[in-house]
Amino acid sequence: MPKLPPITRSAWLRLALLLAVLAALACSLLLWDPAAVLSRAGGPWRLPIATVVYAVGTLAFVPKPALNAAAGLLLGMVQGLALAVVATTLGAVLAFWLGRALGRDAIRPLIRTRWLTALDQRLTEQGFRSVLLMRIVPGLPFQAANYGCALSGVRFWPYTWATLLGVAPGTAAYVVAGASAGSPTSPAFLISAAVIVLMCAISVVTLWRARAAARAARPADATA
Repeated sequence: MPKLPPITRSAWLRLALLLAVLAALACSLLLWDPAAVLSRAGGPWRLPIATVVYAVGTLAFVPKPALNAAAGLLLGMVQGLALAVVATTLGAVLAFWLGRALGRDAIRPLIRTRWLTALDQRLTEQGFRSVLLMRIVPGLPFQAANYGCALSGVRFWPYTWATLLGVAPGTAAYVVAGASAGSPTSPAFLISAAVIVLMCAISVVTLWRARAAARAARPADATA
C-alpha cells in the first residue's frame, strides 16, 4: 500500500479551527432562533437581514427545508423563493470557502477508497455537471455536499453556478408550501406537498441504492 503523504501541523490546526467554528455555529442555535429573527426583521433592511440569517442558518446546520418553508411563510412565494435561492447559494459558498481554506489540506491526502477517488476525479473534471446533479437529486444532505465539494478539486465558479441552478426546484416546493400553509386545500399547497412527498420517496430510494453500492464496493476497496 502506498505511503500516505505527510500532513503538516498547520493543516491539522486549520482543520481543528474548522471543526471549532462549525461546533460554535451549531451550538449558537441554543442562543438564537433563525425563524424568530426572520419574523422580527422589517424595514429596508428586511431582505438583507433575512439573507444573512438564512445563510448563517445553513452553516449552523439548520435543516434547509425548514428555512425554505419559513421564507415562504414570512415573505410569500416570490420574495421567499428569490431570497431562499440566493441565501442557499450564499451559505453554500461560505461553507465551500471554510472547507477549502481550513480543512482541505488535512483531509484530501486521506482520500483513499476507490469510490472517493473516483468521486473526486469526477468533481474535478466535470464540476458543473456533477454539482448540478448533486443539488437536483434529493437524498444528499446539503451541508455534506458543501464540504465534500470543498475538499474535492471542483472549481469555485462551476460549483457556485451549479448550486444556484440546482437548488431552485426543491427550494421552490418548500417555499410554496410555506407560503400557502394557511390554505391547506389550495392547489399551490397540494401540489407543493405532493412534490415534497415525491422528493422524500426519491431520497429513500437514492439512499438505499447508495448503501447497496457501498456494500458492493467494500470488498474491492479491501483488496485494493
